[in-house]
Amino acid sequence: MMRRMYDWMMAQARSSRAPHALFWVSFIESSFFPIPPDVMLIPMVIANRLKAWFYATVATLGSVIGGVFGYLIGFFFFEQIGRPILEFYGKAESFGEFTSWFNEWGVWILIIKGMTPFPYKVLTITAGVTHMPLLEFIIASIVARSMRFYLVAGLLYFFGEPIREFIEKRLSLVTTVFVVLLVLGFVAVRYVF
Repeated sequence: MMRRMYDWMMAQARSSRAPHALFWVSFIESSFFPIPPDVMLIPMVIANRLKAWFYATVATLGSVIGGVFGYLIGFFFFEQIGRPILEFYGKAESFGEFTSWFNEWGVWILIIKGMTPFPYKVLTITAGVTHMPLLEFIIASIVARSMRFYLVAGLLYFFGEPIREFIEKRLSLVTTVFVVLLVLGFVAVRYVF
């Protein structure tokens, strides 16, 4: 089944309706869908590098709006919908500990983990369950998801096809290095300057 979904997404990435499909895949990935939008974003940018920033914007908008949907699942329908989603991703056992971290560091966890391949739907549902203020959630989601999708689009825009395989195999490494550099930048600004 996963292979059929992957193949469908790759076919959509080559179609004239690719931006619409990218938006909807980004939307549903933020609340329950298992395949990340990068699977569509990468071939779309490679096919038309001049639209890299447009595609990153579409993915960001779809992801943030879908994230609000995930937030609402956690806020209103956790037991009926949210818990089964977390169980599917193997996150139900550690959910109690994660929510306590989320209560203390919610915005930072959302920004840092939201940039990585960590299942974003776990973050959106957790934000709803913990009743994170919705405005904080939306702002942190915009920051996290735009940084992720613009990073992928930017690497593809500047380096093209040769960077594709590197991104596909090492997206976790790329985003982790980016997050570490970002955090070090904040620390430097706060304590050095």
